[in-house]
Amino acid sequence: QVQLVESGGGLVQAGGSLRLSCAASGRTFGSYNMGWFRQAPGKEREFVAAISRSGGYTLYIDSVKGRFTISRDNAENTVYLQMNSLKPEDTAVYYCAAGRPTLTIATMRSYDYWGQGTQVTVSS
Repeated sequence: QVQLVESGGGLVQAGGSLRLSCAASGRTFGSYNMGWFRQAPGKEREFVAAISRSGGYTLYIDSVKGRFTISRDNAENTVYLQMNSLKPEDTAVYYCAAGRPTLTIATMRSYDYWGQGTQVTVSS
């Protein structure tokens, strides 16, 4: 069992930055792929970024490439999402998730554990 707690969301102006954190419980954090997803009002939850167990492989949705960076610290049981050059369309609730090793790292069904989410609002 893994429990995930996100933090770092808030209100920011367009062009600004935020750093999301996701703290995981348990001693098996390093055995999970980690992902960030988001859900905007009236829309389905979508994949944003993912990172492999060792951190050696990352994947991003096209709309955030070059602006967002996912990273992890296995010693601290934490995954991060650094978000720069934020746009109003990035406004959403952001969720982190933990999943067992799989090739389908960008799909929701690959993740077994989810956090409660943190709100990110980008004003224009």
